[in-house]
Amino acid sequence: MPSQQGPGGLHGPRGLGVAAMAGCALLWSLAGLFIKFVDWHPFAIAFGRSFIAAIFLLIWIRKPKFSFSPVQIGAALTYSATMLLFIYANKATTSANAILLQYGQPVYVAIIGAFVLKEKPRAEHWIAFAFVALGMGLFFMGGLGGGSLLGNLAATAAGLTFALYSIFMRKQKEGSPIESALLAHLFTAAVSLVACLFLPMPRIDAKSLAAIMGLGILQIGLASVLYVTGIKRVAALDASLIGVLEPVFNPVWVFLALGEKPGPNALAGGGIIIAAVVISTIVSFKRSA
Repeated sequence: MPSQQGPGGLHGPRGLGVAAMAGCALLWSLAGLFIKFVDWHPFAIAFGRSFIAAIFLLIWIRKPKFSFSPVQIGAALTYSATMLLFIYANKATTSANAILLQYGQPVYVAIIGAFVLKEKPRAEHWIAFAFVALGMGLFFMGGLGGGSLLGNLAATAAGLTFALYSIFMRKQKEGSPIESALLAHLFTAAVSLVACLFLPMPRIDAKSLAAIMGLGILQIGLASVLYVTGIKRVAALDASLIGVLEPVFNPVWVFLALGEKPGPNALAGGGIIIAAVVISTIVSFKRSA
């Protein structure tokens, strides 16, 4: 019987990858809390967040290696597009629609990854998809519908670009994909800065600056480091499924910091999503062993 210390074991590279992806989802989920403290236009938030994240990653990497290969640039552009599309979607449609439509990502990864990465979904993945969809429906019940068609399309497109980002990053598993994340934040900061030139100047105070620092360093800076650690060790599809934990953690932070209690549907939906992801991950571990 294989040791738990092996590549597929809980303490092996794959276990580290799963833990890193869960940590990444946890940090991504801080966005809702931090943004509550920043009364800025979405593009101003995007600029500040990505600019600080780029500085953080430069300090972390120290000597980035830019190959400007199609895969490296593809990952950077698709991640940048994801962040910008999600900003527009949050402005043009409901927050629930924006999140729910974006998280069609695991299905896109399953379909595209089967051809590009040769990482075909297994039975546990398809079952997890069904329960994640059910959980998402319960989680956002009452907040669905409404919004503009363009906003809903932007959120759907963000799910597709996010899937492509996962695939491009996974293709760099033998290299150094963190430079793609750095480039993505530089691209996003540049585009957002141009947009900010045509918008009112945001009000800058200590609370806003602290929140922007939190967004840049923790919510997407350190999250990018964990994502790169995870995507090098687990399949793109597993990484995408674990990432679905992000909207589940989001209201937890808000509840702990501000006392806003999630409703019973949100609790039930979140429980279903967590169970689907955990069980799918455990079954995948057993297959690896």
